[in-house]
Amino acid sequence: MAPSFLAQIDPAISSPPLTTAAPAQTVVPENLTHLQELVRELHASGSPWIPSGLGSRLAWGPALSPSAVISTRQCCQVIDHAADDLTITVQAGLPLIELQAVLAEHNQWFPVDWPWGTELSQPASAGTVGGLVARGLAGSLRQRHLGVRDQIIGIGLIRSDGVEAHAGGRVVKNVAGYDLMRLLCGSWGSLALISELTLRVQPIRPARALLQLHGNLPQLEAWRAAVVASTLTPELLQWQSSPDQPLSLQVGIASVSDAAVDDQLNRLEALAGHHQLSAERHPWEGPLPAAVPAKAITSITQATNSAWLVRLSLPPTQIAPLLQSPENQQLHDWHWHLAAGAGCGDGWSPTPLPAYQLEALRRGVQSLGGQLTLLLQPAGRSSTADTASATALPAWLDAPSKPLIEAVKRQFDPRQQLCRGRLPGVADPLSPG
Repeated sequence: MAPSFLAQIDPAISSPPLTTAAPAQTVVPENLTHLQELVRELHASGSPWIPSGLGSRLAWGPALSPSAVISTRQCCQVIDHAADDLTITVQAGLPLIELQAVLAEHNQWFPVDWPWGTELSQPASAGTVGGLVARGLAGSLRQRHLGVRDQIIGIGLIRSDGVEAHAGGRVVKNVAGYDLMRLLCGSWGSLALISELTLRVQPIRPARALLQLHGNLPQLEAWRAAVVASTLTPELLQWQSSPDQPLSLQVGIASVSDAAVDDQLNRLEALAGHHQLSAERHPWEGPLPAAVPAKAITSITQATNSAWLVRLSLPPTQIAPLLQSPENQQLHDWHWHLAAGAGCGDGWSPTPLPAYQLEALRRGVQSLGGQLTLLLQPAGRSSTADTASATALPAWLDAPSKPLIEAVKRQFDPRQQLCRGRLPGVADPLSPG
């Protein structure tokens, strides 16, 4: 008889208390068959476990119980690339940077933003395709290409009991019945392990350019609203600000010819002149510019014990009120990259800030009809500037649909084995039943 896969896991972590400590051990099955066998054994023993890709962002979000981490990093094959149909099917452990490299050989790309913290010189820094889908985070490329979940046309998964399931297919068509892809996208590994994905891809348009707009906030917002309501088709549209760069809007244009790009830039510049804004043209070397400047990446990755990273989602028309709100004005050394047409994006600071400032920001976002998720927060910080007690803020708050979320969780994971301590939309996840 083959040795048990559970022998690879420390039995002492089978039922630990919730803690902020890192997960205890990573197991890397050599293929999906072995991974499925391991999951079955974990289910039979009732042991908790955490689905993972490269593990680059396991620290994001709520603290996890230190359970076994099951990695898909060896399950990283390209199963089928139908270049003429603009679809590709891959195993979920394929690194995102490798996926883009494979597609680039055919002058194609997967139109999503690099996850925050990506450094193109480090292939593992962008994580895996499965990890990207599990978190479901999208950025400014949503302006033309919509979100990650809109690019998925088929999905394979392994349930908490080790049973394999599939939804969708390898052909671009409308989904009949329940759309399982949308349920799994943004589930943070709490419902199942994503094992396979079929994705829509796009041709890389050869001509491209960036336009940077500067001016006061009301005029920038008026220009943004006019662009969104126009027939213009920017590839990206985003708010940007940092301590050493005043608030601005950045728009990216891509098309099949330089003449087409130049025509849109001329129209955008004319609109900027109408709103008394200054506009600067910049080259745009590729379809996926780094989402975070290298300096910011270095400072965050080297000092995560004193860094905040938040994810914002609110109506696009409410971004300007948030940016000029007292809650935002009190933040120092703060950076924003926000999708101007979709209302989502990231904010971060490489230096410590009092927790009450982030609590006030969250309340301000909620008052504008949005949500704020804490992806990273400093370790060992105080909840206020005057107290020595350190209490982590909840990564997310209870959603109005909390009872439904918990009911779906019970259906997918009745033994509460997956990602204990982490269930999107539930601030205090159900304890194991």
